[in-house]
Amino acid sequence: MADSSSDSVSIDMETPPPSGKDNLIKTSHGSLSVTIYGDQDKPALVTYPDLALNYMSCFQGLFFCPEACSLLLHNFCIYHINPPGHEFGAAAISDDEPVLSVDDLADQIAEVLNHFGLGAVMCMGVTAGAYILTLFAMKYRHRVLGLILVSPLCKAPSWTEWLYNKVMSNLLYYYGMCGVVKELLLKRYFSKEVRGNAQVPESDIVQACRRLLDERQSSNVWHFLEAINGRPDISEGLRKLQCRSLIFVGESSPFHSEAVHMTSKIDRRYSALVEVWTRVYISLLGFLVLLASFCESEF
Repeated sequence: MADSSSDSVSIDMETPPPSGKDNLIKTSHGSLSVTIYGDQDKPALVTYPDLALNYMSCFQGLFFCPEACSLLLHNFCIYHINPPGHEFGAAAISDDEPVLSVDDLADQIAEVLNHFGLGAVMCMGVTAGAYILTLFAMKYRHRVLGLILVSPLCKAPSWTEWLYNKVMSNLLYYYGMCGVVKELLLKRYFSKEVRGNAQVPESDIVQACRRLLDERQSSNVWHFLEAINGRPDISEGLRKLQCRSLIFVGESSPFHSEAVHMTSKIDRRYSALVEVWTRVYISLLGFLVLLASFCESEF
């Protein structure tokens, strides 16, 4: 997602990357959509988006910024993994299908890597996706070179978050992707300034995201939300991570304290916390400088 400052980038969120190659990978826990972007002979960067988003709506602010795209594709081949049923045109997951656990979702990533013959990879995830990738890194330490995490989760849901998610879950189950659910999700993704108010209209990127949420299958979002709302606390296991971790979080983000807590649990030799002034995921310019340094330290 782009930020709301004067140097923000205007983005068409409905135009897919021209060179992306879509793949549907069968795993022991169902099929996953994976879009490959770049030269597969280069080191792999795996991405995983937040709740109700796919790679296009979550990461396009980076990959359609010319400077970011040039930097990332110079260093990596990007493997965008969508949560089950979050890809464009996905069929609805049956209500009878069991809800996958977060461990199941992490294991799916390992199977995707096996399918493409990948060894150790870089990982970039946002909030729920950051949790899944962190869990993957803990379970398969030899397969992760580094983590780039935006507003990450690592603790079990607090009672407040659990109740908030349960309300959203019930709304999704009985009413689908209704207006209330969309507003709850937009509050999760964007700062007040970007969402707008009575005096200031909401930004183009919020409007685009609202349209994209209309395309999500509510049952598929429900399944992912149920998995995330049942996640365990992985804080203590973070000390065993030996890959580099770069953590971004907005100063006013509801996930700020979680990101600080997570950073405190990772070995300081391998981690860095970057606090940005706005909650709309990343300031592109600052991200590029830090990512360039991060890439150089890994390769």
